[in-house]
Amino acid sequence: MYQDEKLSCIDCSAPFTFTASEQEFFAAKGFTNKPSRCPDCRAARKAQRGGGSYSGGGGGGGGQREMFQATCSTCGKVAEVPFKPRGDKPVYCRDCFTPRQSYR
Repeated sequence: MYQDEKLSCIDCSAPFTFTASEQEFFAAKGFTNKPSRCPDCRAARKAQRGGGSYSGGGGGGGGQREMFQATCSTCGKVAEVPFKPRGDKPVYCRDCFTPRQSYR
């Protein structure tokens, strides 16, 4: 069904093989685009972004996450949140947010 295919890397222009098993994996995952980088350039790009290993903190970035201050919509305390509040939705501190999760 699938056959090995020769592709050219967009970063280093080196030829690489998109194997039949890789094509089958891509199809199973629902990927529609062929890889545009050779395995070496893919690994270098992944390392540059800091991806690849589980850091335990979620997000997989490995770096320090930017935090923003906001006023809790329930108790009025200052809350630190990992997103920039826009003002169109309520923001909760850790104490007020945690009980709300059990209702989901």
